[in-house]
Amino acid sequence: MSLIRMQNIQKSYKNQDIVTQVLKGINLTIKAGEYVAIIGPSGAGKSTLMTLLGCLGVPTSGKYFLDDEEVGKLRDKELSRVRNEKIGFVFQAFHLLSGVTASDNVMMPLIYNRKLPPDANQRVNEALKKVGLGHRLGHTPGQLSGGEQQRVTIARALINHPKILMADEPTGNLDSENSMEIMKIFDQLNQEGNTIILVTHEPQVAAHASRVIHVKDGLIEKDEY
Repeated sequence: MSLIRMQNIQKSYKNQDIVTQVLKGINLTIKAGEYVAIIGPSGAGKSTLMTLLGCLGVPTSGKYFLDDEEVGKLRDKELSRVRNEKIGFVFQAFHLLSGVTASDNVMMPLIYNRKLPPDANQRVNEALKKVGLGHRLGHTPGQLSGGEQQRVTIARALINHPKILMADEPTGNLDSENSMEIMKIFDQLNQEGNTIILVTHEPQVAAHASRVIHVKDGLIEKDEY
């Protein structure tokens, strides 16, 4: 069953009288449980594609279905609902609240739900244990290494049990050793059945995925399994 379907997706931006077309007709299907890397040179359109896949924006034209819901034309409030319910994000920048414990940072998506679920603390503890930080629950970002901070962001992304985990350059701020450890976590999460989509410019990161989509000049140039 297709979790994601994109049909002739185009995206352009207008600055005064200048229109720049970034995506020029993307057709893409991703099934539940896939491990997909989107790779391409700077300016290829891969980050814009991730923005649309993650419901952080809407296409200029075309249709986008996520979990059988057409999300390509939703308003901001409904897009926010879809993101919170179905997508977990991991970015290059960690976006953690300083001075707040790892546990509380991971708790944030649950707080956005207005009412905390009764098992909130258990879910937070389990998410941090899953990324190997069960012993660092009370530590703040300033007390954690870069690799540990990225683990916290992964735990936070998992807390709502999303349909998709999306990662944009997840190892971009890490050294090679920590990058390897982070990718091991993604590999394990996929083996457990999680759908993973990651954007990267690094071939060694993309090599972890079972499917690599090459984007160039706003189009899918190659789709390798």
